[in-house]
Amino acid sequence: MRFTKFQGFGNDYLVFEAEQLAGVDDLGGFASRICNRHYGAGGDGIAILSEPPAVAGGPENDSDFQVRIFNPDGSEAGMSGNGTRCAAAYLFFHGLWSDDLLRLQTRNGIKRYHLLERSVVGLFRFRSELGQPRFDPSSIPMFTGESLERVIDYPLEVGGEILKVTALQMGNPNCCVFVDDFEAIDWRRLGPLIENHPQFPERTNVIFIRVRDRRNIEERIWERGVGETESSGTCSCAAVVASVINDKCDRRIDVHAPGGLIPIEWRDDDQVVLSGNATAVYSGEWLMN
Repeated sequence: MRFTKFQGFGNDYLVFEAEQLAGVDDLGGFASRICNRHYGAGGDGIAILSEPPAVAGGPENDSDFQVRIFNPDGSEAGMSGNGTRCAAAYLFFHGLWSDDLLRLQTRNGIKRYHLLERSVVGLFRFRSELGQPRFDPSSIPMFTGESLERVIDYPLEVGGEILKVTALQMGNPNCCVFVDDFEAIDWRRLGPLIENHPQFPERTNVIFIRVRDRRNIEERIWERGVGETESSGTCSCAAVVASVINDKCDRRIDVHAPGGLIPIEWRDDDQVVLSGNATAVYSGEWLMN
């Protein structure tokens, strides 16, 4: 089973072509084994590329490839900004795609990737259009017990305390918590409690945000199905949107994550756009079943 490992902002993904995994019955279990950093290749997830699905009764849809993302806990993600960007880089790296525009079908719809630059050492830079946020509780999904247009400053009981949270759907469920100081809040304890909170029936990403000014934020991430991570494209996009709707920031923001600086814009057409790199780390062959 041949694969290539890529990383983007410290998020690392093992990218496969679907035909390499044709004999794997349990893709979630396979992802758990190969993503293990002690007994496997190690990664924040796997990305599986295939031809786009055919539309029933008609031709193929208008995507160029399909990608599925599986987390280290075996769950399938609705979307991964960094994972899909790594998948896009795989296609260029192995000569399977050459146009500047690539359209990837995800579980959360078609996402567009514009190639901005590439280097001979396997570094690719894309402008990624990652979709439009949704705010109502049923779309997140989140149980709020009341009809809300947006979940802003919502009092969420977590571990015996009340946290004011902003929640939204940005490819995956996201719950954002604004903080003044990362050291003053035990975010590594709160992260898994919020991820698995009963008010989030599909679990949720958790993003802790410190606002520097109207153009810069810092974040710490507890990702659904992954845990603490260096960065996350969808989480960073959610952090930007949450900062804007709380009137803390403008619509073009530099997100400072442990894995690097991520420029993101929430455009006037409601599309959230992330610019970032994906770098080839190594290619290998998985020998275990």
